[in-house]
Amino acid sequence: MIIKLAEHYGFCFGVRDALAQAETLAEKGSLTVLGELVHNPIVRARLADRGVHESPLDDISLVPSARVMITAHGASDAARAAWTKAGHVVADGTCPLVRHAHAQLQRLVRDGYFPVVIGKAGHVEVRGLIGDFPEAQVVETAADIAGLPPRLRYGVISQTTQPLEKAQALVAAIRTAHPEREVRFCDTICKPTKERQSALQKLLAEVEAVVVVGGRLSNNTRELVRSVEAAGRIAFHIETPDDLRSEWFDQIERVGLTAGTSTLRETVAAVHARLLTFHSNASTQSPI
Repeated sequence: MIIKLAEHYGFCFGVRDALAQAETLAEKGSLTVLGELVHNPIVRARLADRGVHESPLDDISLVPSARVMITAHGASDAARAAWTKAGHVVADGTCPLVRHAHAQLQRLVRDGYFPVVIGKAGHVEVRGLIGDFPEAQVVETAADIAGLPPRLRYGVISQTTQPLEKAQALVAAIRTAHPEREVRFCDTICKPTKERQSALQKLLAEVEAVVVVGGRLSNNTRELVRSVEAAGRIAFHIETPDDLRSEWFDQIERVGLTAGTSTLRETVAAVHARLLTFHSNASTQSPI
């Protein structure tokens, strides 16, 4: 069995910096992360070992410490104000590319466009993006377009971890559904997401199946899995090396390996090492 590693995979700089910030803050005293810093159980366990608490985003009364931290997914200005009003010292771990998405949506609204966000409804990043705009609409699938209220101008951005092709297809569908309206799309999909999707497409041309490493709740990881399945390949979505089963690969000669942007490099390395043990003649075509 040949194991092929994607050119781009794993941690992005936004998650890396947020994790480093949380660990530094935790060294100075009690810290509560508002939500999950990243959707990855291994990273969350690492933070818990350092004394970092997690608290639900919607209930300030459950925050156990005065110092709180916004995750890399960002938050609305209204939520920030509520946390400050409640007496918390707020540290901001928002990814700069998520901040850019907020700025783009604010600019569109300021310029008179009705706010539309392409993304997963209910996801923490999407909730943060629309939190200051009560009338904003989330479009997750083409079926959601029918729910857009009649407006002369639609301003569209995307959750940063959506595949570009999916966002472009939905924007085209909005234009088709509202040919008499102006539809302005600002591409706010982050570069790491694009790189990982692009690297996966190259990988799919060379393998029969792909192991995708990342949290079950990680949107960009799930989108990698969907891309594998859409290409007609077998996808194995795992969180840790212990999730792997050798029998999965009995009839597979070439397997790819990639990971979502909240996955530690050492986790990918451990998965790679486990894969090598499944076949005595297994080899790799890319350094890990």
